[in-house]
Amino acid sequence: MLKVKIAVLVSGGGTNLQALIDAERAGIITSGEIALVLSNNPNAYALERARAAGIETAVVSRKECPESFEERIIAELDRHGIELIVLAGFMSILSERFTSRYPERIINVHPSLIPSFCGKGFYGLRVHEAALEYGVRVSGATVHFVNEIPDGGKIIMQKAVEVKDGDTPETLQRRIMEEAEWKILPLSCERVSRDILTAKTNND
Repeated sequence: MLKVKIAVLVSGGGTNLQALIDAERAGIITSGEIALVLSNNPNAYALERARAAGIETAVVSRKECPESFEERIIAELDRHGIELIVLAGFMSILSERFTSRYPERIINVHPSLIPSFCGKGFYGLRVHEAALEYGVRVSGATVHFVNEIPDGGKIIMQKAVEVKDGDTPETLQRRIMEEAEWKILPLSCERVSRDILTAKTNND
């Protein structure tokens, strides 16, 4: 069966990557396959998760090649025939030159209900700190296409999560990962992969 080749870009522990690997094994993702895990951090534990799953890995460090960072990423993506890019905790902003090369082929998961608590400076625990400071009763996660505006691309899927009394940024972060991110990211991957396959079939 024809499958869309997916690259997952990571910087840290790779919990969202693991959710994608598990979803592929469970048959939730059937239209795509993870063909490459690429990190800008050579010490990212996500690389170990990829190797354990038998997925090819690559490291491209901005520190080591600041002038050619994106070109080297593009070269790796081309080498593996990648058609869909998933940003899963990738802590490096990609330029408009990069994102415009892959229109509606890059997706990201953000730990809030966009347009709340998103945009420049909103990543990691900062998102959950802001939600708690504001006093919202509901937060969640959003999967969206990536364009030149941070968190500005078209929304693919969202899932709401209750904010509980006594929540800390850490407890809220964990609940949103478990109840929203790890569910809607694989489902969004499948949806976009299926759309890419349908478009290819129609163009043949």
